[in-house]
Amino acid sequence: MKHLIRKFPSVWRASRLARRWYHARRDAYPDWTAAVAADRQLWKSARAAAQGGPRVLMATSIGSYAHAVTLESALAVALTFRGAEVHALLCDGTMTACAECEASLYPNLQQFAEHGPSRDLCRDCAWPAEKVYKTLGLKVHRMSDWIDAAQRAEARRIASTLPLDQIERFTFEGLNVGEHAHAGALRFFATGSLEDEPLAEPILRRYLESALLTAYASRHLMRTSGFTSAVFTHGIYVPWGIVGEVARQERVHVSNWNVAYRKRRFIFSHDDTYHHTLLDEPREHWDRLELSPAQERELMQYLGSRREGMFDWIVFHRPTSQDAKEIGRQIGLDPSKPVIGLLTNVSWDAQLHYPANAFPNMLEWLVQTCEYFATRPDLQLLIRVHPAEISGFPPSRQPILAELRKRLPRLAPNVIVVPPESGLSTYALMSLCNAAIIYGTKMGVELTSVGLPVIVAGEAWIRNKGITLDASSPEEYFRLLARLPFPDRLSAAQLTRARRYAYHFFFNRMIPLPFIEPKAGYPIYRLKLERLEQLLPGASQGLDTICEGILSRSPFVLRDRQVRLKPDPTNLEPVVSAFRRTNP
Repeated sequence: MKHLIRKFPSVWRASRLARRWYHARRDAYPDWTAAVAADRQLWKSARAAAQGGPRVLMATSIGSYAHAVTLESALAVALTFRGAEVHALLCDGTMTACAECEASLYPNLQQFAEHGPSRDLCRDCAWPAEKVYKTLGLKVHRMSDWIDAAQRAEARRIASTLPLDQIERFTFEGLNVGEHAHAGALRFFATGSLEDEPLAEPILRRYLESALLTAYASRHLMRTSGFTSAVFTHGIYVPWGIVGEVARQERVHVSNWNVAYRKRRFIFSHDDTYHHTLLDEPREHWDRLELSPAQERELMQYLGSRREGMFDWIVFHRPTSQDAKEIGRQIGLDPSKPVIGLLTNVSWDAQLHYPANAFPNMLEWLVQTCEYFATRPDLQLLIRVHPAEISGFPPSRQPILAELRKRLPRLAPNVIVVPPESGLSTYALMSLCNAAIIYGTKMGVELTSVGLPVIVAGEAWIRNKGITLDASSPEEYFRLLARLPFPDRLSAAQLTRARRYAYHFFFNRMIPLPFIEPKAGYPIYRLKLERLEQLLPGASQGLDTICEGILSRSPFVLRDRQVRLKPDPTNLEPVVSAFRRTNP
């Protein structure tokens, strides 16, 4: 349905009945009615026992994020069983722009600049999610209840008068609202820069106003309600980036999550988005990990499957050509010269501030790299543009090749470009290379696992692991390029280390949840649950790991062991034990 919405946005906005059908259809949102009825007494006792326990806020915020409502409502039940008093937060039209808004939904962007989502998306965003939480008997907070007229006026004043060039770095009472507003506007336009967007300024200001409103509402709620933890997706953009900023300032523990590549698996992180935490997570989580022969086979089998995405639910590209030698001939590589691969990432995605990056953005890195290779006719630079530019969600409105041509109309003859729409396998292309250069792509984890040396110039997650050559300045980056071509692939010790991290990343950091079932279309998964008891302590190692992390800040790392649960501080354990005795 969502692809039809994007194809016919004017029809979509015109039909309120269509929106209601879309939001309420059975496979979009979980229906907890039957599961609650099956375990009514258990659930009633659990909710009663959890009153006064640690307060956890499911800051879902955007009700139309059906996949977030699905997972977070399941976590709400699981945390209640573990003694937590769970509340939910939903926007009810308070925000003036949010992560649900995209330029592709608005044929007339002037309409969005003037009115935001209030005339269309907002009208049917909150109620389906509110229905889910209320079916579970959980308290739902609406943003509008936690903000007053004076704060609305102040947010509007700041957003309309702040000099444009100050917005991105603007802080409000210690909160980095400008960074997330700017990232939200980039996501809205699906571009890496706002320079060529005629309506960039009013829409950026709309995101800034929304960020300020979110800050006012979430801060008032947290100061009043005494939450110990907050759980929400992404951890960036508007609203989640702002909720995270407020929570950290108010000393509320943050647990962010994202859908992982592997089916039925999710990545959680403490205190910040995983875009930040994976760059510097403690090495002791993985660098002493000894892989058994069976685990190494499992890892390599999975990495091999990544070529087709057989075990993944996030797949941007299914190649039509996998033969490396034939591909080399097809794109005109000179077999007598070493090939250096370069992998781009999507320019608008997670545009946050990363102090360790060697360049201010990916485009600048790409331009200067191409200029450098023009001075190195002894090498060939093979650029593979990320397929998600056209297959991602939303597709990029600022293709990196078009931006590159603006800066460099003619590339050197030793620079070969494979565009995003190409059916050539990225893995086969990289197998032809002496080394790879990356900025923010996740493929660094995979490439090092097969022994390919990798130079990192941006925020790729493989950075800081003692596996890659990491540059934090242009000078350092070009010194690394001067060492090309490398005489060898990764050493045996480096390869062992790379595979330890890859196993940790794909198998221990990506946490499985057996009650989540992949499905076609949007959202990409649904809840597969018949009884609430499936969410009790001990029923799922992955769920236990997540709930322990939320409640006690233990690492969100799956271990090959039975999880040892701490004693329940409430009187719920006798209830659970009695339930299990009577329901073997």
